[in-house]
Parts: sequence; structure tokens; C-alpha cells
Amino acid sequence: MKIPVESLNLLMLNMGYARHHGDWNWKNIQSPFTRIFLVTEGMARLHTENGTVELTPNHLYIIPAGTQHSYECDGLFTLYYLHIYEGFKNETDVFNCYAFPTEVEATELDTMLMEQLASSHPEAKLPSSDPSSYDNGGTFSDNIRRYNQMPLHERMMARGSILMLFSKFLASAKPRIWTTDKRLTKVLQYINNNIYDDIDIQVLADEACVTKHYLIRIFRRCFGIAPLQYINRKKIEKAQLMLITSDFAIKELAFTLGFNTPAYFCRLFKHIAGCTPQEYRRNCK
Repeated sequence: MKIPVESLNLLMLNMGYARHHGDWNWKNIQSPFTRIFLVTEGMARLHTENGTVELTPNHLYIIPAGTQHSYECDGLFTLYYLHIYEGFKNETDVFNCYAFPTEVEATELDTMLMEQLASSHPEAKLPSSDPSSYDNGGTFSDNIRRYNQMPLHERMMARGSILMLFSKFLASAKPRIWTTDKRLTKVLQYINNNIYDDIDIQVLADEACVTKHYLIRIFRRCFGIAPLQYINRKKIEKAQLMLITSDFAIKELAFTLGFNTPAYFCRLFKHIAGCTPQEYRRNCK
């Protein structure tokens, strides 16, 4: 799946410079946004399910949204941090298409870009290094609102810098292979690119050039669930993010995601998420 650069809707949530002395120790963090670090002094450790990475000077690091991780720091450690969010759009999310390297070497230009972003946006600095102080629905929504209210020229400059930093990781990223079956690859691409529409299973079968019943059988064999279940899960994932990052009414949100009736959307949301959309929004905020 190829991602046109025009579709990379990367929003800046937080940006700043931090200096630590053995006080950067946080466990089991999992956020709906992506983190990029540029280390300038000292050393720390990043723990993920894939192992431990040492964070060292003159390197960039990326932690994709949804990745559970922990930090460990024993002494002096300074870094620039950048939190970004891939905003809503119809195209496939870039993290669904590529596996990114955690670490790449930083250049003088990368440091200049971080310095410029930090000095130009002091309002984006974190209130504290404690994730609980900023990693919550209310703050997340406020940060997105602040970015969207920035003058257009400032958003363009920020987006340009973010894309340049992000490109360092994309240059070494590898395409994800969800399946070796080219028919199902086409089906997944169609679902991801049309997730806001009412997707007909027959249309998916036509994309794969197979019958509807055969598509359901091979999809279930490959992914363990039927195409409709997969579609619904993806829609509810979108709904969860939109509930904490937008002011959409529940009815409007249901129609935006391609549901014909808000009642069905609410029933499906509760079945998958364990609570109603209203409860989810209230609990997050």
C-alpha cells in the first residue's frame, strides 16, 4: 500500500526540551499519539514488548501510537520530545502499512528542526514528565484544538518540520505484510481506504475476484474473524478516537462512520468497547 505524502495529516500535540536527573521513570504507558525523541545528553532505556533500547545522544527515536512501553533513567538525561497525532482522513494510516525502526541517527538539521519547533511553540511544552498529567482524553482533545486554532502559516511550518523528522524513520521503514494472499491484500486496502463508508461485502468479493461466500471463508481462515467483524472493529477504533478528539454528536459520529442508524452504532460500540459512546466519552474526559 502506498501512502501519498499529501495524506499524512500529522498534528503536533506537544513539543519541548526536558532535562532529567534520574527522574524519568514511568511504566506501562500506552497513548493514542506517536512520540519522537531526540536525545542530546546522557542515557536512558526504553522498554517495549520487543525488548530494550538504549536511548543515546545524537539519535532520533519513535514510539508509535498504541505501543505499550516504559522508561528507565539513572542519571543525567536531556532530550527534545515531539508528540504527534495522525489526524482523521480517508486514506490508510501510515502505521498500518509500515513497520518503523525505533532508532535512527540524527543530523544537525534534525536538531535545528527540534530547536525551532520548541522555541516557536512554548505553549506546547508538557506541564510535567509524568504521563498522567497529559496522557488523558481531556488534555488530548485540548492539544488538538490548540493546534487547529494556530494560524495557517504556523501550522504549515510545523507540519513541514514534522514531515522532515518523520521522513527519517520512513526512509528505513519496511512494508507490513498482513497476508501473502494478494486477493486479501486488495480487500484490506479497500476497507482501510473506505472505512468511513458503508462497506458492502459483495464489493469486497468483487475486489478479490471471488464469490462472497468464498471471500468470507478465506478471510476467516487468514484473520480468524469474518470481514464484517473486522470492518466493525476498525470503525469502532475510529469512533473511540473521534469521541475524545472531536465534539461530534453521537448521531453525527454514527453517520460519519457509515452507519445507517445511530441506534445500531451504539449497540455495536457497547458490544465491542464494553460501554456506550456517551459513557466512553465521559470516562475519557
